[in-house]
Amino acid sequence: MAKLVVAGKADCPYYAKAELLADYLQANLPDFRVHKITQHPDKWEQWLHDICETNGWEHRQSPIIWRELLDRGGKGLLLGGVNDFLEYAQHYYGITSMMLSEEMLDIAEENLQAYIETEKEEEEIKSLIKPLQIWITSASAPTCYQLIPLLANGEVFGMTTDISIHLLDSDLFKEVLCGIVMEAEDMAFPLLHSISAHTEIDEAFIQADIIIVLDDVLLNREAQSIGNYIREVSDICRVYAPLIEKNAKSEVRVISSGKTFVNLKAMMIMTYGPSIKTENVIAVATSWECAAKASLARKLNTNAAGVKDVIVWGNITDCNYIDLSHAKLYGYDCAVWGPANFPRPVLNMIYDSEWIHSEFLSAQSSLNSRVSHCVGMLPAHAVATVLRYWYHGSPPGEIVSVGVFTKGQFCVPDGIVFSMPVRFQNGNWKVITELEISEKTREVLGHLAHELIQEKLIALREVKEMHPYGADEITS
Repeated sequence: MAKLVVAGKADCPYYAKAELLADYLQANLPDFRVHKITQHPDKWEQWLHDICETNGWEHRQSPIIWRELLDRGGKGLLLGGVNDFLEYAQHYYGITSMMLSEEMLDIAEENLQAYIETEKEEEEIKSLIKPLQIWITSASAPTCYQLIPLLANGEVFGMTTDISIHLLDSDLFKEVLCGIVMEAEDMAFPLLHSISAHTEIDEAFIQADIIIVLDDVLLNREAQSIGNYIREVSDICRVYAPLIEKNAKSEVRVISSGKTFVNLKAMMIMTYGPSIKTENVIAVATSWECAAKASLARKLNTNAAGVKDVIVWGNITDCNYIDLSHAKLYGYDCAVWGPANFPRPVLNMIYDSEWIHSEFLSAQSSLNSRVSHCVGMLPAHAVATVLRYWYHGSPPGEIVSVGVFTKGQFCVPDGIVFSMPVRFQNGNWKVITELEISEKTREVLGHLAHELIQEKLIALREVKEMHPYGADEITS
């Protein structure tokens, strides 16, 4: 089978002559196929240069015609211009073109007009598509790499919502970002309207609907004090927050994720960006929630998907409390059977209470170790899950742990970001304040809140030391 590619300027009469001859051959020869590429006159020179450079050809005029070797693979075989094509058609098929110059000029003019109208229609169609604008910071991180397919496959936002992803990182990671962009484009996700790499911070968060903050600081507490790390987090947020206020949409949703200072990042974005709605900034605790469920499932020799309503309280990536008092177990194979939706309290199913206190609750550092050593799949799943709940609601009756801005719930002091149980519904979240907690749990929450308040005070003190003239307005 012969497949010819005929490419040329829209207003070129010789291109008009070549494409009409190619159309005639395709209509009258069963094994002849033609593919036409029409370029705007303003774009032709650059396009011709690029295609010749890619294939190692020498050609300077419109049209350019080549044969693609479908049966052998490899690059195309250049035929040349219109005269070369006429000779090829005469030699192989005994067919030529007798089109007059006046006809060629008329068709070329029609081609240009048709090309302009087609481009206009395509632009109008594109303007009707309003994809969600998603920005991901520290996009060279493995979590981002794992997150993109989850966002683009339709499971998070729905199969009718197009998305545009913007990857933001420093210039040091430009090649990494470009590699991620190319790979995502090659996967041809039907809902991925566009994906782009950004290294200029001033361009960050333009028209953002969603911002996923992945920035982490590398902890080495022997080398630096906690104050230095908090200052580093604060400086990052001090750059991001004003840009979010300036460039993002007014209802932008900000998700703080990562392995370090997740609560603090959310808190400082609110602090430096006072016009950002506090209910639109959350910190993701789902990684720790999932790790705890998996640990319980291993102990009970069951599926982790059947463990529900484990609550993560407090400082997500530091001192948190895994609360099992409301945790339930579904589909557990034991002596008592019930319907599929029949729950059993997890604490009643774990007869080894010593394990709960000596290995599970007191060994939360082991859970933190598991989460902090994951390569990216778990945190990516956590972000995608929270986003899906935020847009479509969490499962009915199910508890989700999220770091949110406190307003006195469960006697936790106002004005910090604290992980607590919520439900997502109708595009919003609501703290489950009717949940009963024990006096002992309240005491633990008080200690956790105190630690977060101290962390916030350290951050604000660092702000005053670094920026004494602007600190009063921020801290007020």
